[in-house]
Amino acid sequence: MKNGPRVLVVEDEPAIAELVCVNLRHNGFQPVWAEDGVAAQRELDAVLPDAILLDWMLPGQSGLSLARKWRNDPRTKGIPILMLTARGDEPDKVAGLDAGADDYITKPFSTQELLARIRAVLRRRAPEQVNDQAAAGELVLDAATHRVSWRGQALKLGPTEFKLLHYLMKHPERVHSRSQLLDKVWGDHVFIEERTVDVHVKRLREALGGAGAMIETVRGAGYRFAVDYGAAA
Repeated sequence: MKNGPRVLVVEDEPAIAELVCVNLRHNGFQPVWAEDGVAAQRELDAVLPDAILLDWMLPGQSGLSLARKWRNDPRTKGIPILMLTARGDEPDKVAGLDAGADDYITKPFSTQELLARIRAVLRRRAPEQVNDQAAAGELVLDAATHRVSWRGQALKLGPTEFKLLHYLMKHPERVHSRSQLLDKVWGDHVFIEERTVDVHVKRLREALGGAGAMIETVRGAGYRFAVDYGAAA
């Protein structure tokens, strides 16, 4: 029997950690508990998990700084990170996403919501059998090597931004609503707010630099990838 996905649970409250681990185990996952950043790093050094559930408030290093650290480490940068937070405020959610988290979940949460979100980030990270290229003007995306370049310069994009750009470049000049993008890029958006799309579009524009203006906001409708901008710029 194949072992289920390994999930590293970084949580300093034993009661919450135990509840999460029991539910994960019952649903076919292999949870590994670490109570702080030091213990989590030890687990990561030993065996890389398939996903990380990371509490925002931790003793020592905060979840936010750990997320940044792991995103900048070539060995761990591809692991999905889902932040657990008691903070429901919008700026905190955006800060979590900006630090490199793939998603966030606000306490208290239901088991169903937690499982759905973990499955969604795992699905998003699953390698797709695509070897195609997309180009618009001097913006080039190579799906096989996961590289994006603008005017010959390599750009650094997060996994979700890459998938979002790939979808937009394959469907240019079309207006995509937030819910359509959630469906095509995120896949399982039962628990994901449409505001998350705006955060990732903002991050994508910033990462694209001079090419960011190719992603147009269509007021009241959604977003469009404008190819003709690339030719004019």
